[in-house]
Amino acid sequence: MEEHTIIIGAGPCGLAAALELERHHIKPLIIEKGNIAHTIYRFPTHQTFFSTSRNLEIGNFPFVTEKFKPVRNEALVYYREVAKRNALRIKTYEKAIDIAKEKSSFIVTTSKNNQEKKYKARYVIVATGYYDQPKQLGIKGEHLPKVTHYFKEAHPYYKTDVVIIGGKNSAVDAALELYKAGANITVLYRGSEYSKSIKPWILPDFDSLIQKGKIQMAFKANVLEITENEVIYDKEGKTKRIKNDFVFAMTGYQPDIAFLKKIGIEIDQKTGRPARDEKTFETNIANLYVAGVIISGYNGNETFIENGRSHGKEIAKSIMKKG
Repeated sequence: MEEHTIIIGAGPCGLAAALELERHHIKPLIIEKGNIAHTIYRFPTHQTFFSTSRNLEIGNFPFVTEKFKPVRNEALVYYREVAKRNALRIKTYEKAIDIAKEKSSFIVTTSKNNQEKKYKARYVIVATGYYDQPKQLGIKGEHLPKVTHYFKEAHPYYKTDVVIIGGKNSAVDAALELYKAGANITVLYRGSEYSKSIKPWILPDFDSLIQKGKIQMAFKANVLEITENEVIYDKEGKTKRIKNDFVFAMTGYQPDIAFLKKIGIEIDQKTGRPARDEKTFETNIANLYVAGVIISGYNGNETFIENGRSHGKEIAKSIMKKG
């Protein structure tokens, strides 16, 4: 049986695209390697969104929250309920591993429990996000068990020595939470001053802890190696070592460029942006679309739920014109 449209990714932008298609009486199949809004699930448990709940709404379904800005769990409940009430067709814990053109259709190959499945569809929308692809440091020791690119919660790190690599929002958020939990924290940042992207309402608290010596911070720090017991870094030509138990490499994330290239989407070498029509989001492959943060390539700070949720509307218009 041939599907009309398959959407890869059940994040907010993928769900929004599905809802737009349903308005045109098309019931797409969504394939998701985790669960609904899996990226949001992986956020820190204390996460508060930058945006208001209204700016995170999809499909014209109200997102009612206790406070002006929602927290992680409220968002998970909201997107789950939207999917449930609209009976969206979602295959969870099934990873798309290939998309191949076959005449006027696509063959989407997936893997679940080490078993491959194939689906046929006239149209495909790739909305896979970027949070599962952390930017690698490319140094020795990066893959030691004590190193992670994600911060979930602070409690396990009470009275441990923690090094945070990075100096933007995720690094600062982690440092503040770890301080509250009683960890000993050192932040290593290659920039020469605080990043301008840090949320203005948390920077004063962070800076105060730095000034008081409650959190140690080294600017112009270039990490060279991670060992079982130390982090080795260079600061202005001098090699320094710091003992630690755990490392949070909060170095950012990027789209799965390798997958996009594999399925034939042209990628700008400098920006990482997939080739696409600026209005319809159709790629260089006819009837294959991209939506959400992956359109921004390496600049993940350009596209968020707030603006990515509208991509589905333009994609649906394009698909309906084609019939």
